[in-house]
Amino acid sequence: MKTVTIQIGNSDDKLPQREWAEFVSAVVIVLMDADVAIHFGGHSNPADPWQNAAWVIVGEPKAIALLKKQLVHARSRYRQDSIAWTEADKTEFV
Repeated sequence: MKTVTIQIGNSDDKLPQREWAEFVSAVVIVLMDADVAIHFGGHSNPADPWQNAAWVIVGEPKAIALLKKQLVHARSRYRQDSIAWTEADKTEFV
């Protein structure tokens, strides 16, 4: 199992509000359709001057690899330079 943190943002205001909402929805749909467990999903305060969203997911390596490809497609469709992807093979409880 792998644990992945996925982060998206619109701090550069490249996307107008409507398109940002569509991008977030597209990412959520990709995550929900993937064979992964979503452990967390959250967004920045809507009153803040920036827009961010993050999710923590867990899944098998094949599902994670497929999800990554699907997120790259969503990123491209919404003209985003990147999606932050932090991957771990081991989660430790301390």
